[in-house]
Amino acid sequence: MAGSMIGRTFNNRYKLIERVGLGGMAEVYRAEDNVLGRTVAVKVMLPQYAADPTFTKRFRQEAASAANLQSPYIVSIYDWGLDGETYYIVMEFLRGTDLKTAIKERGAINQRKAAEIGSQVAQALSVAHAGGIIHRDIKPQNIMIQPDGNIKVMDFGIARAGDAGLSQTATVLGTAHYVSPEQAQGKELTGASDIYSLGVVLYEATTGKLPFDGQDAVSVAVKQVNEIPAPPSTINPNIDPTLEAIIMKAMEKDPERRFKDASEMRHILNDYLAGRPVNLGDDISGLKTQVMGGVPPVNGTAVMNPVATDAGATTVNKSYSADPDNNKGKKTKRNVIIGVIIALLAVIGIAAAAMALGGNEETVAVPDVSNKPIAEARGELQSAGFAIGTETEVYNPDVEAGNVVSTDPAAGEQATKGSSVNITVSKGTEQVTVPDLRGMSADEAQRTLASYGLNGQQGDTVFSDDVDENKVAEQDIAAGTTAYKGDTITFHLSKGPETASVPNVQGLDFEAARDRLESAGFTVSLQWRDDSAEVNTVIKQSVTGTAKLGTTITLTISNGPKEEPTTSGSTTGDGQTSGGSSSSTTGGSTSGGSGSGGSSGGSGSTGGSTAGGTD
Repeated sequence: MAGSMIGRTFNNRYKLIERVGLGGMAEVYRAEDNVLGRTVAVKVMLPQYAADPTFTKRFRQEAASAANLQSPYIVSIYDWGLDGETYYIVMEFLRGTDLKTAIKERGAINQRKAAEIGSQVAQALSVAHAGGIIHRDIKPQNIMIQPDGNIKVMDFGIARAGDAGLSQTATVLGTAHYVSPEQAQGKELTGASDIYSLGVVLYEATTGKLPFDGQDAVSVAVKQVNEIPAPPSTINPNIDPTLEAIIMKAMEKDPERRFKDASEMRHILNDYLAGRPVNLGDDISGLKTQVMGGVPPVNGTAVMNPVATDAGATTVNKSYSADPDNNKGKKTKRNVIIGVIIALLAVIGIAAAAMALGGNEETVAVPDVSNKPIAEARGELQSAGFAIGTETEVYNPDVEAGNVVSTDPAAGEQATKGSSVNITVSKGTEQVTVPDLRGMSADEAQRTLASYGLNGQQGDTVFSDDVDENKVAEQDIAAGTTAYKGDTITFHLSKGPETASVPNVQGLDFEAARDRLESAGFTVSLQWRDDSAEVNTVIKQSVTGTAKLGTTITLTISNGPKEEPTTSGSTTGDGQTSGGSSSSTTGGSTSGGSGSGGSSGGSGSTGGSTAGGTD
């Protein structure tokens, strides 16, 4: 899929690889985080909205508000920023498929799975609403089904915080097929608007069809305001009547007739999934016809003008057809009416059964079990007459692991005896693996630590032989070890290798020279050669001036003058020898005779003669 920004890197960190989605106000890219080496999703505001300060404020608000929402069913926000004139938000990259795609491929999905999805979305909404945030665009496209079957609610891009001052009375934000009647009319919204949208999502999931359709957004929005949807059973006869009644209650035209909040809707869905009695109270009802103002056709999320209210409105008795092209003849209308009657009777029967099975309708206050161990909390809730609903674990630095963070309904709220109370349990402070900061700049180190939920603190600079100056050379908590979110990691920047002045040791005895160099922080190597200099004195050193500590310095040592070769003497032709200290024999002769002989000698020579004759 092509995208104009593919290949661009935001703030030297997030490289856009592939465009994976396009919404009304932003497009989403798969990207690589060059610092942490992970795949992320980057949502980029479309240029036509970037110049609008209202939308840029809303975009920045999404990052700030959504990042504070802690729920296993809400997509995690990592970072946001401004690169040039482009606003972007960095979030976790989700694998799986969105609910809209699943419905398109399969049609109506399994009813129990639809109820499970509805319960998880309701939990996400209850967290958002508790934080004063209304999603405003709940639709199947914003519900991602992960490989494990759980969901993540995405795209708080048009979300509104209750105190953000971003309310608009002249425009409507949302997708026409899923907006509530009050949203289509541009009225002030509450969490009830998200509940209506969730009802539409469940309607579509269980039938494979939208409750209202038309040629453009105008006609669809008119039907959202004016018409009562056909019960899902008229499209899918196999739908469970109880689940159908839950959907129809969520889609009440009057916000006051819907579930009081997302937590109640989740509670009801969980009771349905557990096979417990479900009491929905009064029957469903319709609204008066409203007149639609001018709205441009849209695809997906859009900005629309609100629907104007006509004082002369009349009640509409139109029925819904699953196929917008179907003729609405008498037979179809009769079947729809019969279906509505059956559905209403089912609702009445369900309510009666719930009252019969559930005993009395006595309500009591939910006990405050916050900060108590989960086993103790269960006991107190059961003693008060409540059943234990779902237990969800979340990280919470303020509550000890294994203790209760909150309940749904909340402590002090009135609830029917026998109903379920959902419990949120602390996993304590979240632990993270300390990243390797070595080689990063101070700013990079701070941003990296922040993305892990850790605080960064710059310590003293240190010498380093292998890390460039002004880059992280050391960190007080080693990379790869675990730390708690919120912990402070101190890092130290390099000031380069440590150097020192090399002592001049030429002319010194080699042992004295070696001691002096080693004391100065250097390593010494020795070699000898013949020289006229005094034996064992340094005649040369390989390094002078300044050098890095630990540098090896080679010293050349005198071996004394070279000795000349010597001889032991020579003999002359006349038999005389000279030279050296050796002795020699000279002048010797022998002649024949007999009878007498004599000899004489000295220290340097020996002479003798022998003469003889015969006696």
